[in-house]
Amino acid sequence: MSIYDIPLKTLDGADTTLAEHSGEALLLVNVASKCGLTPQYTGLEELQKEYAGRGFSVLGFPCNQFGAQEPGSPEEIATFCSSTYGVTFPLYEKIDVNGANQSPLYAELTKVADDEGAAGDIQWNFEKFLVSPKGEVVHRFRPMVDPKAPEVVSALEAELPK
Repeated sequence: MSIYDIPLKTLDGADTTLAEHSGEALLLVNVASKCGLTPQYTGLEELQKEYAGRGFSVLGFPCNQFGAQEPGSPEEIATFCSSTYGVTFPLYEKIDVNGANQSPLYAELTKVADDEGAAGDIQWNFEKFLVSPKGEVVHRFRPMVDPKAPEVVSALEAELPK
């Protein structure tokens, strides 16, 4: 199954898939509002603003599995993200990224290994997956990797549609 075919819901509950992003380079990130890594929203939004016009988008997937750091309702998440970090990239419904109720999207994403060869469970909030315009997961960046780190930016730029 292509990641474009997996049923998802937007943060406001509308049915969707990633098919609307087919042909774009994507950075999929499990996000949280009350995490020590939450300031990564700044870098994610900077990437969104810098590359959106070139066929790129950040996609945020709120998750409350790590230290209950995303406790809010969809409305609270949306308000926090827009008022605190000016987030303009799409946010989806709160999901589980690990475990028995793991989102089918994350079941696919977590098959991909990071640069050290480790696949499997998401380690914490703000783990990042770079997806090519063809829908292939091409890079996995662990939570502590800053969204604006040179390795993320160079990988992203290499995947931008020509």
